[in-house]
Amino acid sequence: MAYLFLAYDLTESKMLTTIMAIAETLPYLLFGLIGGVMADWLPRKRLLIFLDMIRIPLIFSVVCLYSFELLSYSYLFVISFLMQSIGCFFNPTHRTVLPAITIEEERTKVNSINDTLTRGVTVLSPFLSVWLLNSYGVIHFFTFDALTYAVSAYCISKVNIKEKRQVVNKSVQKVLRSIVEFASWAKSHTTVRKLFLFTFLTVFFNTWCWEVGLLLALSEMSSQSEELYSIIQGVFGGVVIGTNIILPIFLKKMTIQIHLVGAIIWGVGIACYGIFYGINSFFISSAIVAIGLPIAGLSRIYLIQSLVPESKMGRAFSTNAVLLYFSNTISLAIYGILVSIISIQQLMLYSGILIIITSVTGLLFSMNRTKLRGRFMINLFK
Repeated sequence: MAYLFLAYDLTESKMLTTIMAIAETLPYLLFGLIGGVMADWLPRKRLLIFLDMIRIPLIFSVVCLYSFELLSYSYLFVISFLMQSIGCFFNPTHRTVLPAITIEEERTKVNSINDTLTRGVTVLSPFLSVWLLNSYGVIHFFTFDALTYAVSAYCISKVNIKEKRQVVNKSVQKVLRSIVEFASWAKSHTTVRKLFLFTFLTVFFNTWCWEVGLLLALSEMSSQSEELYSIIQGVFGGVVIGTNIILPIFLKKMTIQIHLVGAIIWGVGIACYGIFYGINSFFISSAIVAIGLPIAGLSRIYLIQSLVPESKMGRAFSTNAVLLYFSNTISLAIYGILVSIISIQQLMLYSGILIIITSVTGLLFSMNRTKLRGRFMINLFK
C-alpha cells in the first residue's frame, strides 16, 4: 500500500502508480522458479536470516531519502522490485521450514495456525494503516516494515532447523536443469499435477471477481463502495479465521478430494455473487467463499508438504507461487477485456459455474480412479 501511496504522491500519475503495482508482481514471474531452486540447495536458516537482513537497509533507505526530500519515483520503483525479488527466494524457503520442524500428524493444525495468523494480520492491517497514516504519515509504513524484518530475523535465529547439505555446483545450467528436473517429476506425479492444474484454474476464475468485479459492482450500487468493500473484506477474513480454527478438529489429513470439495464451495460462493447480485447477498457469498478458500488452500499446502520430497519442496512451493501470479495476471487481463462486452453479474455467475464444473469433474474422476484401483487390488489378491 505504501509503495502505491508514495508513487502517486511523487508523480500524481495513475499510469505510473499502476506500473509500481506491476513491479510488485513481475519478480515472481521472472525469479520465482529460481528462488525455489535456491530454497532446495542452500541452508534454510542462514538464507532466511541473510535475506531479512538485506531487506532492512533497503527499506530504511526509502525513509532516509524521503526525510531529506531526495526520494524519486525511479528509486522507489527499484526498491520495490528488489524487495519483491528477495521475496521470491525468502517465501519458498520459509514454506519448507514448517515440514522440517513438525511431524506429519501436526501439519494440518500447524498450517491452520499459520494461515490464521496471516489472515488475522490481513484483517488488522487496515486499522494499523489508518493509525499510521493519521499519526505519522505514509513514510513510516516503511519504518514499521524495517522493524518487522529485524524481528523476523531474530525469531528465525531461535528456531532449530535441520539444515541440508549445501550444493556446491551452482551454475546457470545447473539451475535450469534443476527447474526442468522438477517439472518432469511433477508431470509424472498425478496428484501434484492435478493440484497445480486445479489451483491455476480456480484462481483464474476467482481473481478478477474478487479483486475488481466486486468493487466495480459495489460502485454501481452505492456511493460508499470502498467502505463496503473494506467491510466485506473484514467479514471474509473473519470467516476464514473461523474456518481455519475449526478445520483441524475434523480433518487430520488432507487429500486431493478435500481440495476439490473446498474448490466447489469456493465456486458456489462466486456463483452466488452473480445469482443474487446485491449488496446484502455479497456479504453472504463472500462468507461462502471464505469457507471454501481455506479448505482448498490448506489442503494444497498439506499435499505439497506430504507428497513432495524435501529435496524438491522449495521448487514445489515456488512453482505454486509462479502459477498463482501468472493466473492472477492473465485473469485480470482477459477479464478486463471481457467486462466491456459482458456484464459484471454474468462474469461472476459464469466464473462460479466454471469453478464448480471443473472441480466436480476432477472430484468424480479422482473418485472413479480410486474405486478402479481398489477393484484392481482385490482382483490381483484373488
